[in-house]
Amino acid sequence: MTKRGPISIFFLTIITFGIYLIVWRIKTKREMNMLGCTIPTSWLMIVPIANIWWLWEYSAGVEKVTKGAYSQAVAFLLLFIIPVIGDSIMQDAFNKVIW
Repeated sequence: MTKRGPISIFFLTIITFGIYLIVWRIKTKREMNMLGCTIPTSWLMIVPIANIWWLWEYSAGVEKVTKGAYSQAVAFLLLFIIPVIGDSIMQDAFNKVIW
């Protein structure tokens, strides 16, 4: 996993009107898949209803990569309910795992 600043994720997402959040999720999905997760294609993020399932699978990857620091359900709720803040929290968890 690449070390990124959680604060920069927050502000870049705000500045780019959410586009950076999509880019960040695609990049972290690729990195998590290289670590053994099985998150499906990112194209599902733009398909209604399928995007919720994709986020659930992404959350399973978060649980695996963070070694249970965040359960799949907690990660899903953070990413679904409060996306910008939740993604910053997930990046902080990724940073703790890799360093």
